[in-house]
Amino acid sequence: MTRGFSLAIHGGAGVLPRDRMTPAREEACHAALDRVLAAGETVLSQDGTALDAVTAAVCALEDEPLFNAGRGAVFTHDGRQEMDASLMEGGNRTAGAVAGIFGPKNPILAARAVLERTPHVLMMGEGALEVARSAGLEFADPEYFFTQERWDALQDTLAMECAGTLDDDPSRRHGTVGAVARDRHGNLAAATSTGGMTARRSGRVGDSPVIGAGTYADNATCAVSATGDGEVFLRLCVAHEIAARMRLAGTPMTRAAEEVVMSELTALGGSGGLIAIDHGGAISTPFNCEGMYRGWIVEAEGRETAIY
Repeated sequence: MTRGFSLAIHGGAGVLPRDRMTPAREEACHAALDRVLAAGETVLSQDGTALDAVTAAVCALEDEPLFNAGRGAVFTHDGRQEMDASLMEGGNRTAGAVAGIFGPKNPILAARAVLERTPHVLMMGEGALEVARSAGLEFADPEYFFTQERWDALQDTLAMECAGTLDDDPSRRHGTVGAVARDRHGNLAAATSTGGMTARRSGRVGDSPVIGAGTYADNATCAVSATGDGEVFLRLCVAHEIAARMRLAGTPMTRAAEEVVMSELTALGGSGGLIAIDHGGAISTPFNCEGMYRGWIVEAEGRETAIY
């Protein structure tokens, strides 16, 4: 017997502050989020798997230069782009992840290639790229990934560093995309992709490609994709922590997610948020900062998007 599907997406907790968000930019973000939801919905409405749905949704997010992943990836301190991605399916908890790569048009597909074509979970650098090549994935030239907005953000950050005026603007610190889904057969999946933090050191890896920190899925509990201060999410193993509270303490997902984000994350000085879906299809999208680009759909209820 099948039941309805659910899908949630995020474009990162690093939203522009309200006083810098123009009506045109806000409209463009809502339109982009709606396109991404449509990509995932197409898979799920045709009885596709949750894993295929989150893959399709994150590919669509990576193709949108508005968000910090794939085509919209930010630059490191030395002007490079290094991308991380991971995905996990909740049935037998298989997972694949890549870290510090540049070249594949859709890093999430490289993570999926690790899942499907190797016995490993997390691969980095040239080894990950070789798996992507052997899978026949499309690679793009540097020009494809370059956006003037991200380059200008790097220059502004470097200038603030030199002047000693560097602030905690979340639109620079946070930048991740992700999707979680429950298909009609009750299977869960999660996927996350990022370009990292503007002006970070080359070689830095955050929570996004780390299973249990930025991404997690278990059919018995929930699927989670996180966004925010990666170092704190790593220290708290945020995604797994929510599933553990559900499994071991019987805490409902929405309460578990809110406790971890609003209490645990905040207590350590971290900011950000996450999207989660439980085994019954319920959706939670808590965040402790000004906003989080997000959207969701429950079968037969229509698509919704939000920023603040």
